[in-house]
Amino acid sequence: MYNIRGNRQAQGIGHGPPGEDPPGSVEPQRAEQPLPSNPGTPGKDPADSPKPTPKSSLTANLIQKAKRQNTTFPLFAEGLTRTRTAQEKVLALEQQVLMLTKELKSQKELVRILHKALEAAQQEKRASSAYLAAAEDKDRLELVRHKVRQIAELGRQVEALEQERESLAHTASLREQQLQELQRHVQLLMEKNQAKQQVICKLSEQVTRDFMQPPSQTPVSPGAANRDFLSQQEKMEHLKDDMEAYRTQNRFLNSEIHQVTKIWRRVAEKEKALLMKCAYLQAKNCQVESKYLAGLRRLQEAAGSECAELLRQLIQEALQCEAREALAEGVELSPVSEYDEYGFPTVPNYEMEDLKLLAKIQALEVHSHYLLAHEAVERPLRERWAALGDLAPSAELKQLLRAGVPREHRPRVWKWLIHLRVQHLQSPGRYQALLSQGQVRKHPAARQIELDLNRTFPNNKHFTCPTSSFPDKLRRVLLAFSWQNPTIGYCQGLNRLAAIALLVLEEEESAFWCLVAIVETIMPADYYSKTLTSSQVDQRVFQDLLLEKLPRLMSHLGQHRVDLSFLTFNWFLVVFADSLISNILLRVWDAFLYEGTKVIFRYALAIFKYNEEEILRLQDALEIYQYLRFFTKTICNSQKLMHIAFNDMNPFPMKQLRQLRTTHRERLEAELRELEQLKAEYLETRNSQGPAVPEGCTSEDEGEGEA
Repeated sequence: MYNIRGNRQAQGIGHGPPGEDPPGSVEPQRAEQPLPSNPGTPGKDPADSPKPTPKSSLTANLIQKAKRQNTTFPLFAEGLTRTRTAQEKVLALEQQVLMLTKELKSQKELVRILHKALEAAQQEKRASSAYLAAAEDKDRLELVRHKVRQIAELGRQVEALEQERESLAHTASLREQQLQELQRHVQLLMEKNQAKQQVICKLSEQVTRDFMQPPSQTPVSPGAANRDFLSQQEKMEHLKDDMEAYRTQNRFLNSEIHQVTKIWRRVAEKEKALLMKCAYLQAKNCQVESKYLAGLRRLQEAAGSECAELLRQLIQEALQCEAREALAEGVELSPVSEYDEYGFPTVPNYEMEDLKLLAKIQALEVHSHYLLAHEAVERPLRERWAALGDLAPSAELKQLLRAGVPREHRPRVWKWLIHLRVQHLQSPGRYQALLSQGQVRKHPAARQIELDLNRTFPNNKHFTCPTSSFPDKLRRVLLAFSWQNPTIGYCQGLNRLAAIALLVLEEEESAFWCLVAIVETIMPADYYSKTLTSSQVDQRVFQDLLLEKLPRLMSHLGQHRVDLSFLTFNWFLVVFADSLISNILLRVWDAFLYEGTKVIFRYALAIFKYNEEEILRLQDALEIYQYLRFFTKTICNSQKLMHIAFNDMNPFPMKQLRQLRTTHRERLEAELRELEQLKAEYLETRNSQGPAVPEGCTSEDEGEGEA
């Protein structure tokens, strides 16, 4: 009936003036026309050209009615779509308001935390001033006792935060269970809805076939025909009722699915917020523990003999307290583990007893920086790497490599970078051929390689475990390289370069070609030769760059006659393999394999810039040397170091680096020639004088004769 009314309205409108489209005629025209024409062109719209409808047979009318009934569904769905679009806009605005409200609350919470931190710093400053101003030991002891009470209060606050974290984790697990139940309910509703839709499709096809089937040619009696017609009409009415019922049920199920989807999204957002809050609380907990240990260390340095025993006991308890794995109802938090993902210890193993507390503080600081940067930096970086397709040299890839490659993408990226460097040297079966050559005869450097195997990363569990296969792999890689490059053979430092490649790539052949790429294509010639000429040149270039970029620091070191080459020479030779923590070290290598040696200069300057203020506070050469022994391990913030290296050190043109290398190489070669000339003159003079024995001295032959 709806389509019949639409036809009549369309026929009535066709007699009106062209260009006018009453609102009641738009939807029926769309339903009847399979290919709608342009509404802006008058004369092409069927409603604008009235044509008389010719009479047709009963079968043709039934076919048209069936087609019109099939086209009633888009009209209903289109109206429902418009309603849903408006509802979704309202929901989107509500979600935006909620997000802005949450952001405002978080900003207020941040301001409150900063106020508390400022008050704590001021209070600590007042306490330190009072301690220094105290005239008697009794007053100082009272201040120390007050500080111990404050430390106990901090411990209680840490316990309270731990309880709050556990309760939040429990709540998150409950939310997860509710979410799973809702998902199962949604799945059941969707399956039921799909079954109903299949039934509707089958019924619609059956109705269409009934209308499309031509009448039988066999003669039937009028009574039987009337009975069949009535029964068919009754069946059609029942089918229409069933279709309307299914349609109503479908609308209800769609609304239920929409509501369940909204609930699921809210639960997912709450779960994400709870996990972020748990990570933030855990990071704050690490910071509180770090401050507690730092306070103990300061009290240990400043306290007298009266409370030394108490401080020693507190420090011993802090060092013996192992990191607990926080698991709450299936929600796994990230504790401070003993080793990182590449087998390096997370807590540095200092030999000096008074530095063990500093090592624990460093481990807590590293873990805190990791937790705070995971959501803000690491997750977007992982998403960018996941969205990156085939690797190709570009400015975007350069920035991504400087920011660091995620662990799951690093082996693939390194293999691609190595292939770029050594594709002109690679050949199938080359590595196996070199190993076979080493089995036929022994290389002269094999003995030195065996000696250095046990010295390679003695703190890494992969190279210290007796059952590990890494030492054997490292031996084969170094022997193959000694046959690959006979002019170098083996140089101390190559074992650590190959070990880093093995830890990341895990394949011997890939690690071998990584070593070849570093020694033969990235580093300058003669970098690992017997004279180490290029290594000495780079040390002089680095001294010039330090004078240019950090003049205040170099002036301070010059006053105390501190030579940095004893430290930086190893940095350049092994690309910081022994100096930085693994998280920062591998980020350096990510950029180094792509950009080359300029990255080493950038990071070497950035390390001194990172610790410049600490070095300037030291006023004794011995203290400076002691601090320089371990100061690279105190660098925890990889983002800050990267920003210094690639932003604060600019401009850093490669042309300047080449010019400095050329200048210092000429000077070094001139010095070496002069030294060789002096050596030759000395030997010539010594040979011309002969083995004469000074007067009054007895030669060895004479002494033997007398004996």
